[in-house]
Amino acid sequence: MLFKELAQYFQRVEETTSRLEMADLLRELLQSAEAGEVDKVVYLTLGELMPSFRGVEFGVSEKLLMDALSKACGIKVKQVEELYKKRGDLGLVAQEIVRWQGRELQLLQVYAELSEIALSRGTLEKVMGLVNLLKGLSGFEAKYAVRIVLGKLRLGVGDATVIEALSMLSGDRSVKPLVERAYNLCSDLGLVARRIKEGGAKALEDFRVQVGYPIRMALAERVASAQEVVERLNRCAVEAKYDGLRLQVHREGEKVEIYSRNLERVTGMFPEIVRAVLQEVGAQSFILEGEAVALDEETGDFHPFQVLMQRKRKHNVEEYAREYPIKLFCFDLLFLQGEDYTLKPFIQRREKLQELIKEGNTLRLSQMLLTDSVEEVESFFQEVVSQGLEGIMAKRLDAPYTAGARNFNWIKLKCSYRGTLADTVDVVVVGYYYGRGARARLGIGGLLVALYDPHTDTFKTVSKVGSGFTEEEWIRLREMLQPHRLSCKHPRVDSLMEVDVWVEPKYVITVNADEITRSPLHTAGRSPQEPGYALRFPRAVSFVREDKNPEDATTVEELIRLYQLQKKVSTQWWRREDSNLRPETYEISALTS
Repeated sequence: MLFKELAQYFQRVEETTSRLEMADLLRELLQSAEAGEVDKVVYLTLGELMPSFRGVEFGVSEKLLMDALSKACGIKVKQVEELYKKRGDLGLVAQEIVRWQGRELQLLQVYAELSEIALSRGTLEKVMGLVNLLKGLSGFEAKYAVRIVLGKLRLGVGDATVIEALSMLSGDRSVKPLVERAYNLCSDLGLVARRIKEGGAKALEDFRVQVGYPIRMALAERVASAQEVVERLNRCAVEAKYDGLRLQVHREGEKVEIYSRNLERVTGMFPEIVRAVLQEVGAQSFILEGEAVALDEETGDFHPFQVLMQRKRKHNVEEYAREYPIKLFCFDLLFLQGEDYTLKPFIQRREKLQELIKEGNTLRLSQMLLTDSVEEVESFFQEVVSQGLEGIMAKRLDAPYTAGARNFNWIKLKCSYRGTLADTVDVVVVGYYYGRGARARLGIGGLLVALYDPHTDTFKTVSKVGSGFTEEEWIRLREMLQPHRLSCKHPRVDSLMEVDVWVEPKYVITVNADEITRSPLHTAGRSPQEPGYALRFPRAVSFVREDKNPEDATTVEELIRLYQLQKKVSTQWWRREDSNLRPETYEISALTS
C-alpha cells in the first residue's frame, strides 16, 4: 500500500460524520492493506505509532515542525508561522507550501521514517528526519504526516469505531464480541487486526492473555445501599476501596512492567514496587492488580491522591519515594505461570493471590470480608470510611474477570457527599471560557465538560464547571490545554453549547455536584423526545486525573444510572423523614428531585 492511499482514506473519513459510514470506510481500508501492513494502518489511524502502553511519542513541538517545514520548503520560519496563524492547522500549512509531487512512498517506508523520528533523541536529528520525510511526500500526503507527528489527526476515530470496522472486516458483524474480548485482553488493536487478517475471526477464538500486554481493567457498577449489594450478589467478597492509583503489575522472569488504569507504562514511578515484586512474590510469570496509595508511616493516614501523582513529575523518584512511601494493596490475579486466570471465578483468583503474596513492607492484600449479611456489609463500610477510605467494593464470588467491561459482578458503594448526588463523576474537558473579572486575567474562567458515549464513540456535554480549582490550578490547566486548542469543535464532541476555545477531548477531571437534572442545553442522554442530563452546581474535587484516558470518563449510561440512584436515595429520605407521607407524594418528590 502506498502512503498516498492511506491519506486518501483519511480524507474520506474526515469528510463523513456518519459513524457507520466511517467504520465501513475503515473496513475497506483494512481490507486493502497487506497482513504486514494492517497493524501499522490501525496505529496511524488512531494517530499513534504503537499502542499507547508502549510509551512511544514523537516529542515534536509545533515550533520544531515549523522549523522542519521551513528547511524542507526553503522559506523563512516567519512565513510558516504567519500561515499557521491564518490556517490554525500545520497540516493545512504543509499541504499549501509543499509544492512537489512526492516519490509515491510505500506505507511501510513512511512508517519506518516516522519511527526513526520518534526514537531519535536530538532536536537536530528530529528536524532532519522530518525534512527528509517531507521531501518524499506530496503536499496532500504531508498534511496527514504532519498531523500524525503532532498528534492532531482529528479524524474523529476512536477505539470503538476501529472495533466496529474490524468486526466488519471479518465478514460477520456478529463476531464483534470476539474482537472486543481480544482487544480487552491485549489493549492492542493493531495486534487484533493482524490476527484477523492472517486467520479470520476464528483466530480470535483462542486469544489469550500475554505478559507485557496490559489487560483493560474490569469496572464496577454503583448502588445506593448495602442492602442492594446483598440483594444483587448474595454471599460476596467485600473489599476496602482505596483512593489511589490502580496498577497492573506484569512480571516475566526478572523483567517487571507496571501499567496504570489508562494503560500508561509507569514502571519508573514505582521502583519500590518493582523491588517488592521480585523479592516478595513466589512466581516468575504473572499479572496482578492492586491499588497504590501513599501512606504516612508515623500516623498510618493515607496521603491524598495528588501526592502519589507528583511522582510523575519528579526526576529523583527514589528520594521522593523515601519521603512518601507507598503500599500496593493487591486485590486480583489475572495470569500465572502460563495460565489465564481471567476465566476463573473471583474466589479462586483471590485464594491463589493470597498464596502468592508474601506480605512485606510494600505489598499487602486488600482488606476483605466474605458475607451475605446486610448488617456486616454496612458495618465494614463504616469501618473503612472511618479509616479515611472511599468506601467498599463488593464482588460476585463465581464471576470471571470481565476485562474492559462494567457490570454488576463488581459493585462499588461510596461515602455520600453533600446534596443528593451520592458519587463523583469523571468528565472530559472539551472546551473553555475566558471568564470575567479576575478570571479573565488568567485567560480561563470555566470549562465545558462531557461524558463518554461508547455506543457512538463520542463525547456528549453534561455541564459547565467554574469552581473547585485554585488560581494556580486554573493557570496550570490553561497551560496544559494550550497545545490542544482547536479552531472548531472536535469531530467526536457532540455539543449544542458554544465556547471561547475548543480543545481536544484529552483531559479528565473529577467533579461533584448537588444533583443530576434534565436539561435541553446538554447532549448527554438527549433524544428527539427527551432532554439531556446535566450536573447542577458542579465543582472540581481534584485536578486533572492523569491516570485516566478520555474514554475512561463516566459514561452517559452511568450518569443515567446515578440519576436513578439519586431518585431512590431521595425517596428513601422522604420515607425516613415523614412516615405519614402518602405514597403518591414521595413518588412525585422522587421524580422532581
